[in-house]
Amino acid sequence: MVRSLYTAATGMQSQQMNIDNISNNLSNVNNAGFKKGRILFEDLLYQELRAAGSTTATGTIHPTGIQLGLGVMTAAIEKIHSQGSPKYTENPLDIMIQGDGFYQVELPDGSIGYTRVGSFKVDANGDVVTPQGYRLFPNINMPENALSLNVTHDGIFSVYLPGEMDETEIGQIEITRFINPAGLKTIGENIYIQTSSSGAPQVNIPGQDGFGQLRQHFLEMSNVSVVEEMVDMITAQRAYEMDSKAIQTSDEMLQIANGLKR
Repeated sequence: MVRSLYTAATGMQSQQMNIDNISNNLSNVNNAGFKKGRILFEDLLYQELRAAGSTTATGTIHPTGIQLGLGVMTAAIEKIHSQGSPKYTENPLDIMIQGDGFYQVELPDGSIGYTRVGSFKVDANGDVVTPQGYRLFPNINMPENALSLNVTHDGIFSVYLPGEMDETEIGQIEITRFINPAGLKTIGENIYIQTSSSGAPQVNIPGQDGFGQLRQHFLEMSNVSVVEEMVDMITAQRAYEMDSKAIQTSDEMLQIANGLKR
């Protein structure tokens, strides 16, 4: 019975972490480019009381063993990089990736971060930056006198300049993808960084070799489904209640055992 107390406690701890993950998903439901997390569980060690295939006193063989599980633990919280729903905007610097890929941005320490958020701005130097001020990589600089901006599906930035009839190309967006995007490390601000698990970045032009295409005037919203998260929350709550009930029942059984008299 004491074993059951600790086993049920692992279930309560795991469901608490499940609720924490669901809460994070729901709090970012309106966060453009956010990718939801999915929690994965695994069972803990087993106490083997009798091995399968062991021989009995009469010479027969036990077809099954007796293994008693000792609870559950969180195995991983993985990011689900499915496509979020598009949202039309009137901002020419809102550019979503339709399909596979990440934008590259230059972080303050000079390293490269990766993001799905295509809500770009122009800073005081004319550089195209993220809402946090991180420059797009490779850098694209907007002319001060640009009249309009056009971004093609393959990532070419073009502007109309005063007195010119044709568009002037000012830059080319390159996007990247990973063999295991779930292995990227999230550092906040909707930015990921490369890890040994994600693999090396593969850089290419949008729309080529299976890379996603760009869509100007659109933002990719989060891929969080409120209905799914609410259902998962109810399931986690009920599992938490059942684990607490198991602890309560074990405690009552111990109380009965303690009350036995000769």
